[in-house]
Amino acid sequence: MAQQRRVQLSTQRPTSTVCVLGTELSLDVCGSAPKDAVAFHVQGTPGVKLYVVHETQSVKLPSSVCRWPLAAGTEVLLAMDAPSKDVGDEKVRISYFREAGGVPVGRAMLYLTCVEVSLDTDVSRSGAVSRTLLDKATWTWGPDGHGAILLVNCDRDDPKAETLDNQDTAIRSYAGTGTSHTRNPLSPMFFPPDFPFLQPFPPPDLKDMSQMVLRTRGPRTIFAGHRLLLHVDFSDADKVGVFYGGNNIALEEYKHVLGGSKLAYTVKPSRHQEESIFYVEGLAFPNVGFSGLVAFHVTFLESPEKVPAARGVRVSHKGGEQSPNAVPLPFQGLLETPIFTDTVVFRVAPWIMTPNTAAPLEVFVCSVDNNEDFVAAVGAMAEKAKCPLTVCPLLENRQDRWIQDEVEFGYVQAPHKTFPVVFDSPRDRGLKDFPVKSILGPDFGYVARQAPEGASSLDSFGNLEVSPPVTVQGKEYPLGRILIGSSFPRFGGRRMAKAVKDFLVAQQVQAPVELFSDWLHVGHVDEFLSFVPAPDRKGFRLLLASPSACYQLLKEKQEEGFGEAVMFEGLKEVPKPTINEILANEGLRKFNNYVQSCINWNRDILKRALGLAESDILDIPQLFRGDVAIGAEAFFPDMVNMLVLGRHLGIPKPFGPLVGGQCCLEERVRALLEPLGLTCTFIDDYFSYHILSGEVHCGTNVRRKPFAFKWWHMVP
Repeated sequence: MAQQRRVQLSTQRPTSTVCVLGTELSLDVCGSAPKDAVAFHVQGTPGVKLYVVHETQSVKLPSSVCRWPLAAGTEVLLAMDAPSKDVGDEKVRISYFREAGGVPVGRAMLYLTCVEVSLDTDVSRSGAVSRTLLDKATWTWGPDGHGAILLVNCDRDDPKAETLDNQDTAIRSYAGTGTSHTRNPLSPMFFPPDFPFLQPFPPPDLKDMSQMVLRTRGPRTIFAGHRLLLHVDFSDADKVGVFYGGNNIALEEYKHVLGGSKLAYTVKPSRHQEESIFYVEGLAFPNVGFSGLVAFHVTFLESPEKVPAARGVRVSHKGGEQSPNAVPLPFQGLLETPIFTDTVVFRVAPWIMTPNTAAPLEVFVCSVDNNEDFVAAVGAMAEKAKCPLTVCPLLENRQDRWIQDEVEFGYVQAPHKTFPVVFDSPRDRGLKDFPVKSILGPDFGYVARQAPEGASSLDSFGNLEVSPPVTVQGKEYPLGRILIGSSFPRFGGRRMAKAVKDFLVAQQVQAPVELFSDWLHVGHVDEFLSFVPAPDRKGFRLLLASPSACYQLLKEKQEEGFGEAVMFEGLKEVPKPTINEILANEGLRKFNNYVQSCINWNRDILKRALGLAESDILDIPQLFRGDVAIGAEAFFPDMVNMLVLGRHLGIPKPFGPLVGGQCCLEERVRALLEPLGLTCTFIDDYFSYHILSGEVHCGTNVRRKPFAFKWWHMVP
C-alpha cells in the first residue's frame, strides 16, 4: 500500500504542496467546505490522477458523477506518475455547491509539485543497486527472498593502519599487492546503467561496503524549501558506518556521515545530478541483542521558512508576484514537518565456517623447536594437494604450536563481495598476536570474542568444528552445522565461553550442536571426530574414534597368532606393550569402555542432529588412557585428529603392532578410507605433538574455499 498523507485545503487562499512519486495525497474536502455546502466537484490537470472514495467504493475521475456528497467518509485521493518540470505545474480544484445551487459557493485550489525521493539498495541481491518493486523495508530469507546485505568491514586495506577498517572513520586504500593473503586481484566494481555517474574504480575499502543510492528528481528549486534527512535508528547507530563523497571522487573527500554518535545527515542534492551514492559498512556481527538487521531512512522535511516561489498568480504585500507557496511572515520560525519517509533494510552478513570437506586454499603450520620433520611432512602434503603453505615462524608463535586452537578460518559474503575472516579464540597464548599481525590485511578480515569469566581449554578452537551440508527430517542445513564440545550431561565441568557460543548461535546459518567433550583431558571435539569427503551417499563420512573397533582389531590379530607384536616399534624410550598385554590390561579396558560410552552418547546426538545413518559413519580404531578425574588422552597417536586436504589425508602415525611388516592400525584405516578415493599419509607427530596432548589436526590449520551456496538462499 502506498504511503498516504493528509492535505488540508482552504477556500480563502490557494494551497501548495509536494507530492512524492509513488505516494498518495488524501484531500480533506470536508474540512475546507463552506458552512452551507452539501456537495463538491473535483477536477485536475492531466498530470494528476484523481479518485473519489465514497461509501467504500473508489471511483477514478473523470466519471459520470459530476457532484459528490459531502458525507462522512468521503475523501479525494490523488497520485502523480512523473516528476514535475516546474514548481506548482499541476493543480486540483475543488468546487463546493449548495443543495440546489448551480453556482459554486466556494473553491479550493491546490498547486502540486511532484518529486521523486527514493533510497535504493541491492534489494534483489544481484550485486548491483537498482530500482525495484520489492519491499525495501523488509528482509526475507530463501531463494525467492529479498533485502540488501551488509559486510562487516573487518579487514585492513591499509597495512600501515593500526586498526581494522571498521574501527575508524576514514576510507582506507593501499598501494601495491598487499600481503600474501590477498589472493584475488581487485576487479572493477560493477555499476548498473541506472547510475552511470559513479566512479568506475572505487578505493578497495569502499569495495568492502554496500552501496545505498539516494535518487532525487524534480524541480531543483523545490529542494531549497525542503530538507532531505538521511538517518539511522539510535539502536542501530553503533552497528554501522556510512560514508559519502558528494560529487567528488578523491579518496580524501569521503566523509563519515552516519554511525556512532551521528544519527542523521542532511543531504544537499546536486543541481546537476539526480543520484547521491553512500557507502555502508557493518561494524558488528550478529550477536545477542542484535539480529543483524539495520534500517536506514530518508525523510523529506518541509520547512515553512524556505518554500520557494512558484510561478503564481497573486501579489505579495511587497508587490510583485505572490506564489501559492509563499509563507506569511507570522508563520516564520515554525519547525520542519516530515512529508515522506523511505526506508531500506540491510542484514549484516554472518561469519561462516567451512568444513573439512571443502577444498583447501592455504595450509598453516607453526615452526617451533624440534618439529622440522613435522613441518616438512605437512609441506609435502600441501604440495600434493597443490595448496600453498604458510609457516608461522618461531618469532611470531613464541613456541606455541597449536594453531588449530588459536584461530578458525571462515568467510563473509555479500552479492558484490566475498572475503575470508579469521575468528580469533579467547585462548590467547603464544600465538595471540599472529592473527592480527600476520593474517589480518587487505581482503582478509578478523573477528574475536573474549571470555571475561576466564578461558578454559574448551574455548580453544580444536573444540569448534562444522559438519558438511546435511538434511535432517526434511530440514536443510546447506552450510552444515557447527559442532562444539561441552560438559553435559554431568553437572558442572567446563563449557565453551558464553560470548563465543552466543556469537556462533547468532550467526543463524549453521545452527550449533553441543556435544559432550568434557570427558577428555583437553576436551576438544576434534579428538574423537572428523569428516572426510566421499563420492557417494551424503558426500562425506563421519569418522569417530572407537575403542571397541580397536579392541576388536587387536583380538583378531591375537587370534591370528600375533599376540606378541608390540606397539611403538622404533620409538626410543617409549614402553612397548604387546597385543597380549594390552588385551589383558583390565584397568585399560574398563576405562576404554567408559570412553566408548561417551563417544556413543555423541554418536547418537550426531545421528539425530545431522540426519546420519550408521552407513554414514566409520569407526576408526583408537584407545585412550587416563581416568575419569583427569580425563582421557589418546593411548597412541589419535588417528581421527587428521589433516584433510581434499582427497589427501595427513593422519597421525599410530605406531601400532607390526603384522607382516605392516602396522595393523594403519592397514585397517587404509581399508576403511582408500575405497572412498582417499590417500592416507601417516605423519609421525609422536614426540613433537602427541606427548604434548595434541596431534596433526591440532598443529595445523586450513583456509578453505567458501560454499558455492549463498547463505541468504537458506531459511534458518
